[in-house]
Amino acid sequence: QVQLAESGGGLVQAGGSLRLSCVVSGSSFSGYVMAWFRQAPGKEREFVSGISWSGGATRDADSVKGRFTISRDISKNTVYLQMNSLKPEDTAVYYCGAKKFCSGTGCVDYTKYEYWGQGTQVTVSS
Repeated sequence: QVQLAESGGGLVQAGGSLRLSCVVSGSSFSGYVMAWFRQAPGKEREFVSGISWSGGATRDADSVKGRFTISRDISKNTVYLQMNSLKPEDTAVYYCGAKKFCSGTGCVDYTKYEYWGQGTQVTVSS
């Protein structure tokens, strides 16, 4: 079992920054991929960024490349999402997800993820 708890959302003006945190607890996370997804009203949940817990390899959606950075601190059991140059279209509820072993498209498909946090709201005003 894996438990996830997000924090760090809020209201920010366009061009601003926020850092989201996801505290991970439970059994060993070896082999897991941790990822951030987001869901705007009326839209499907979409992949934002993912990171291999063990090796640290990362993957970003094209829409956030160069603006968002995912990282993890193993000593704190925490995954971060640093979001810079925020745009109004980044407004959504951001969720932290965990999946054991993934490859290719399975890593960006929210239906394949086994564990989720409660989500944190990010609102970017224009």
